[in-house]
Amino acid sequence: MSIYSLGQIRKIVSGKGALNALSEIVASLNAKNAVVITDAGVFKAGLTVKAEALLKEAGCNVSVINDVPPEPSYMQVNGIYQQAKDHACDFIVAIGGGSAMDTSKLVSLMLKNDITLEDMLKGQKPKVRGVPTVMVPTTAGTGSEATPNAIVLVPEENLKVGIVTDLMISDTVILDPEMTAGLPPRITANTGIDALCHLMECYISKKANPLSDTFALSGIKKVARSLRKAYQNGQDLDAREDMLLASCFGGIAIASSSTTAIHALSYPLGGRYHIPHGLSNAILMPLVMDVNKPCCIKKYVDMAKAMELDTEGKSDEEIADLFVKELYSLNADLEIKCDLKEKGITVDIVDELVEAASKVTRLLGNNPKDLTRDEMKEIYLKLIAANQ
Repeated sequence: MSIYSLGQIRKIVSGKGALNALSEIVASLNAKNAVVITDAGVFKAGLTVKAEALLKEAGCNVSVINDVPPEPSYMQVNGIYQQAKDHACDFIVAIGGGSAMDTSKLVSLMLKNDITLEDMLKGQKPKVRGVPTVMVPTTAGTGSEATPNAIVLVPEENLKVGIVTDLMISDTVILDPEMTAGLPPRITANTGIDALCHLMECYISKKANPLSDTFALSGIKKVARSLRKAYQNGQDLDAREDMLLASCFGGIAIASSSTTAIHALSYPLGGRYHIPHGLSNAILMPLVMDVNKPCCIKKYVDMAKAMELDTEGKSDEEIADLFVKELYSLNADLEIKCDLKEKGITVDIVDELVEAASKVTRLLGNNPKDLTRDEMKEIYLKLIAANQ
């Protein structure tokens, strides 16, 4: 019998207006110098204003760092760490998507450990938890609020690298659908599919276990019933909350299981060609899931049932085919598309993509099927043919 574990967030607050809980959270920590870490778009949209006011009302000195870039490099994270250190930060509120939250988790650790980000990229582990963190996602996709992972770009290798430690799991997560109501349909779609990838990959991963399976299947059910609704009507707060929960459940599942080949093959698309993470996962999703299908028939049946697909009278193989077909249909309904040629991705560089993806052994090793280089090449070729 296998041994498995699940590192957990200490507190999750969910529902319309959940951000108001920030005052109580701050009071319990006796924090004095709060730093809000966000990106320019979230800041410009005014999504940090309420949090800043609540922190000040609780007696905190508040500084805002609002220049987290999309998919930051380790040098950029180091710069944000220095800003937080200069503010004598003893408490971090991350407001944004995966980049803001991943950056915040890394900064938190560096503030409390005698360790650099470069050390962590080389495999050195921090010894203690960082300063307290509150994660307030403004997208429903990355699940970063719940994961022990942080992704940084290493430009000299044209690759995104994951740093993993349970010491990065957030202290508190606030899931407030009002914070995602203004999300544009395109970002809703891309991030929503990212959440679905986390859930599905964790369910079929070699590291899957009863703990991760529970969250994965529940999250898949929520995505199936609410992603199209959130895409069509951003003000549907019930759908928005469903998607926030699904995203968070995906992060919790990652904490016990792992993502697999979808993410491994997507990393070169983001690291080298700067395709947004959710979009690169989305365009790869049905192709990779189709290749994995023969190894996971029973699990594909489970996921089809979680999606409430019409499985009546069908064999397991037919249901698995139906499940993959639904993934293609979902992408079509959400108008998922990417002009790869415009990004410089053509058949001429497929071998480079395969070489880069093959280095992501942490994720490829968890895939239910051991992908050969030829199989990875075939996936990339189909991807390019479908996204001209």
